[in-house]
Amino acid sequence: MKRIEALEVLVSLTSRHPVVVTCAATSRELASVKDGDNHLYLLDSMGLAGSVATGLALSVGPSVPKVVCVEGDGSLLMNPNVLPTGGYLAPGNLLLVVLDNGVYASTGALPTYSSRVDLEKLAAAAGWATRSADTTSGLSAAFNELLAVPEPAFLHARIEPGNAEGVEKLLIDPVSITGRFALWLREAGNAV
Repeated sequence: MKRIEALEVLVSLTSRHPVVVTCAATSRELASVKDGDNHLYLLDSMGLAGSVATGLALSVGPSVPKVVCVEGDGSLLMNPNVLPTGGYLAPGNLLLVVLDNGVYASTGALPTYSSRVDLEKLAAAAGWATRSADTTSGLSAAFNELLAVPEPAFLHARIEPGNAEGVEKLLIDPVSITGRFALWLREAGNAV
């Protein structure tokens, strides 16, 4: 499964969810699939998507459907404290999707540690409900299963290395991204 294929699946499943997205190619590719107001792209914030999503899940509470975080293996490994923190604080409305391609794709495909560090086992040890997938149908099924769990949820999705070709840079002003996301979140909270 390629990252762009995984993102297409996630877009089809998250129209009602706030989605916090890691930086670089993942944000660009997600925006190319669908640039939604419910997407909070964390530009130049590698390692922080899980922290932002955890804080958001704790702050919105049950009034909003699960907060979905789309993270990469390299980014998660830059801030692995997200796992014990999320497990300890236990926001039941958080679903962390890690797209694991085994490399830092934006820095010349240098390898991450995910070939030797089992991210799913780390999450489970920290108190997260976990699933894994390596196909688009498996991703969809695991995502839907994790929507029903009462604890923080961790979905480890193995993807192929490489970035989608022909994807434009994400040139939206970060202040605009935050403003439209905050407006969407307010409206979503009132609609539920």
